[in-house]
Amino acid sequence: MLRIVELVKSTQFSEFRLKVGEIEVQLRRSNGAAAQHPQIAPPPAAGAVAAEAAATPSPRGAERRFPPDAVLVRSPMVGTFYRAPAPDAAPFVQVGQHVEPDTTVCLIEVMKLMNSIAADTRGVVIECLVENGEYVEYAQALMVIRPDPEAG
Repeated sequence: MLRIVELVKSTQFSEFRLKVGEIEVQLRRSNGAAAQHPQIAPPPAAGAVAAEAAATPSPRGAERRFPPDAVLVRSPMVGTFYRAPAPDAAPFVQVGQHVEPDTTVCLIEVMKLMNSIAADTRGVVIECLVENGEYVEYAQALMVIRPDPEAG
């Protein structure tokens, strides 16, 4: 890591980004102010991720708590969230509906391209956290799923 920092220092680049597999390194040169430290991004949390027992902030800043065994379906990208394939169509899933890992639960539109988001776990949808047509951020929680006990 230090070798990469030294190499970037010896160039005229103001920003450097390297991604190898699940690891991403991003360096930015400051404008003479306090020195920037290298930032190492965590591996992406695309799809379903086990919910933390601790409070999870919502996009509006309020704290949320989920059951300790809950699984959050997170957005793997920035875009517009849609619960249904078309404005007049039924939602992909409803609260209380059983889902399989390959069940499409929503779409995220990015640059006019619709991306299907799968449940990535077997269980029951217990809450949808995003409104239809709402802009979502990377890794934002979209839905909460209570996993089947035998899905382990």
